[in-house]
Amino acid sequence: MEEKDENREQWRKKREYILAAAGNVVGIGNVWRFPYLCYKNGGGAFLLPYCIFALLCGVPLFLMEAVIGQCMQEGSATCWTKLCPLAQGTGFSMVMIQLYARLYSIVLAWALLYLIYCFRDPLPWATCSNPWNTDRCVELSSANRTAADSHKLTVNWTSDKSSVSEFWERGVLSMSRGIEEVGSVRWELLLCLLASWVACYFCIWRGVHSTGKVVYFTAVFPYVTLAILLVRGLTLPGALQGVIFYLYPDPSRLADLQVWLEACTQVLFSYGIASGATITLSSYNKVKYNCCRDSLWLCVLNSCTSFVAGFAVFSSLGFMAHEQGIPIDMVVESGPGLAFIAFPQALTMMPVPQLWTACFFIMLFLLGLDTVFAGLEALTSAVMDMFPGQMRRPWRREIFLVFFCSVCFLIQISLTTQGGVYLFQLFDCYGANGASLLFLGLVECVAVGWAFGADRMGDMVEDMTGQRPWLIFNLCWRYITPLICTVCFICSFVDYQPLTSSGGAVYPAWAYRLGWVIALSSVVPVPIWAVVKICLTEGTIGRRLTVLWHPVKHPVIPKNTEEQSLNETEMISASI
Repeated sequence: MEEKDENREQWRKKREYILAAAGNVVGIGNVWRFPYLCYKNGGGAFLLPYCIFALLCGVPLFLMEAVIGQCMQEGSATCWTKLCPLAQGTGFSMVMIQLYARLYSIVLAWALLYLIYCFRDPLPWATCSNPWNTDRCVELSSANRTAADSHKLTVNWTSDKSSVSEFWERGVLSMSRGIEEVGSVRWELLLCLLASWVACYFCIWRGVHSTGKVVYFTAVFPYVTLAILLVRGLTLPGALQGVIFYLYPDPSRLADLQVWLEACTQVLFSYGIASGATITLSSYNKVKYNCCRDSLWLCVLNSCTSFVAGFAVFSSLGFMAHEQGIPIDMVVESGPGLAFIAFPQALTMMPVPQLWTACFFIMLFLLGLDTVFAGLEALTSAVMDMFPGQMRRPWRREIFLVFFCSVCFLIQISLTTQGGVYLFQLFDCYGANGASLLFLGLVECVAVGWAFGADRMGDMVEDMTGQRPWLIFNLCWRYITPLICTVCFICSFVDYQPLTSSGGAVYPAWAYRLGWVIALSSVVPVPIWAVVKICLTEGTIGRRLTVLWHPVKHPVIPKNTEEQSLNETEMISASI
């Protein structure tokens, strides 16, 4: 029987794990990506491929990673040795993805800076009287709406810029003309980035003991603010128009391959597949914990949050379009454009705009904070599992975290420059792209469903929870999910489109080459590590592959305490 690592921390309460896992999977993408994809790809019709991929790809992979972490009691970097030594490079690929994902800390800095400006009256992005504004600036705040209507003011959307757009592009980012022009550092943004990293550090500096306390606020409060924004948005004039625009079904879009591909990649992004965070968080569970039940509810929570967030977003955008008398498709954007231009512009037109914008950016900051420190915990756990003798000594974890967070902060200073947003878009597109996640999802299914064995995985689940997983999960781990990942991985190259900046500018050739290097760096550890392991193993090629294909040893789940005490009592009685 395998001995349990007594030095590994564990969640003190079950709800701490649930809140931490919920904070990890429910992130900024639920607010600024899913609603836009739903509108763009057929409205209500997009929900069909999304639900199909969620059931056949997202849920099985999420459950698989939760079971792996809990049973192996190790992080994403080292757990694969026990499952399939040939696939150990999967853990290092997850580490690379998490390293690139640390760049999302800049989003926290943007949200924090906006939150600070929310306490001004008037809001700085509501007027054109600021130093960063140009002659093309057009005020669209509530104060100017009556005057605009009385003078029949029409905005030339091809040449004029809204005050919100100019605040984002010139006031916050001071964007240069391209990635080639780095420019100077934005000191306000730099201080907000420093504050974000300090917050991330203190969220996990003492391991799951500190994380378990923090998630009570960081995971719950975003739902409070989302509910407030949802109720407020649905009571605004024009909200119904926005909701219809969000969900109006267009079945013809289902014939487009891009719609299905974006639905699959959105599921993997949203569920945190192949990032290692789910494995790490579940590895702090007690071995005899029903992770299957909670994994299913977490997946439902994540998808429902994305769906409900769309109502909050599009009801507000519908209100903005109604107030300006323009088509709603002229105000809909995705990613940073939605979070920092379109939605703040809609909130500016409401009464008491400072209150609503503060709620929105608090929600955005906390959603991002949960995801960032969960990924940071995954990286820390990976290092501790690889070097347990050195890292599990007193204060070694804290010292490592200070060093790692400091290095990440110094590297990300480049993102606070005038050309930093272009660098962010480059890493966002290639660092943890859909193709990388699809490839790693395929490798996970092969390693677990075939090398380790889906039936053996079912035995592990039964040992931990007392019930075997449903037959559909066995079929997904072996056949359905790897087939979906393979097809979508191939299609992602067939339908590839080069990255363009937010203004439509094309990146230079060296930037695309750098992007492909970044993308490959999160994939190549799998084949490289497999080749290295084959070369270092003794015997013929067939013998080496056989040894590396099968698990090192079958994990045995220890019996519960009552059974162990009963057996010990019987043994003592027999000896007497």
